[in-house]
Amino acid sequence: MREILRALVQSLQAGREAIVCQVVETRGSTPQKAGAMMIVDPEGGQVGTLGGGCVENEVKQKAIRHIGTPGAAIQSFVLDHDYAWADGLICGGKMVALVECVRGDAALAYFRAEMGLLERGEGFTEAIVVEPDRAGIPAMGRRFLITPEGEIAGSWPDGPTPDGLKSRAASLADRPRPEVRGGVAWIPSLPRVRLVIVGAGHVGQAVAELAAKADFDVWVVDDRAQFANAERFPAAQRILVGPIEDVLRNLEVTPQTYCLIVTRGHGHDQEALHHLAPTPAPYVGLIGSRRKIRLIFESLVESGISRDVLDRVAAPVGLEIGSQTVSEIAVSIVAELIARRNLGRKGQSPSSRPLGPA
Repeated sequence: MREILRALVQSLQAGREAIVCQVVETRGSTPQKAGAMMIVDPEGGQVGTLGGGCVENEVKQKAIRHIGTPGAAIQSFVLDHDYAWADGLICGGKMVALVECVRGDAALAYFRAEMGLLERGEGFTEAIVVEPDRAGIPAMGRRFLITPEGEIAGSWPDGPTPDGLKSRAASLADRPRPEVRGGVAWIPSLPRVRLVIVGAGHVGQAVAELAAKADFDVWVVDDRAQFANAERFPAAQRILVGPIEDVLRNLEVTPQTYCLIVTRGHGHDQEALHHLAPTPAPYVGLIGSRRKIRLIFESLVESGISRDVLDRVAAPVGLEIGSQTVSEIAVSIVAELIARRNLGRKGQSPSSRPLGPA
């Protein structure tokens, strides 16, 4: 989404017009979900996708014909046998897209504000009017950006904010899904999760690559510059090289930070867990055998770390898929990270349960 908004902002900054095509509602099985966006230029080029196939092509062709037409338009598609005949797209669901030609400084200010919120990663909700009569807002396609604190960070086209709109946005802490309610499409952009990987070995490298593709902000910690570097971790946002104890002691850990410990030795694992287990991180995972983990836990308890703190640790880490190779281990770990992000503690593998006394 960041790349799509960046392309839109660049187009508007250059004084060009662009057609915004955005999925605002889905039902059943569809190739893309609400929030998916495609930007089409007057020459037919595009950035982003609505899922490909006939639906995307039809939206694109109608979007091009929409150039110069004021206001937004709704397009609805039932993905039935008609689409299956053409390209196999028999999802069986319904997809509703909003199409609008945008231009000018007001649109630029709005989408620049949206891009800024997305870059900050703290989350926000976009409210888009899709049924003006039900919404009580007489403008199809009017957009609002609502921060987690319930403030309006931007609206377009300009106009007064309807009473009660801010309070109707669902709390991002509940990780809501997109929905249409009261004539408004509510599209949440959930807070981004930072993944701190302690250990720059083969497993850490493989996890970093997959996690970045799964939209985690990856940080890497290790005391070896020959392992923790941009060449081995090109997708990492930050690489912190130094004694592990010193780095973790000064590391800011927030409720949106996940921590994964995959160092090269028991001592470093224990050191890392000593610093990370008591933090606000909702996920701290430790790789290793159950015997190794039990020994580390017992040693930490003796050093003063409470069992309640250690009970929050996911260990052994990863979903049970019979992993054997480094790549398979990385898949199992990232799958658990995604499940935890999307499902909370329900996404924890049965094998990653607190270990009782030896």
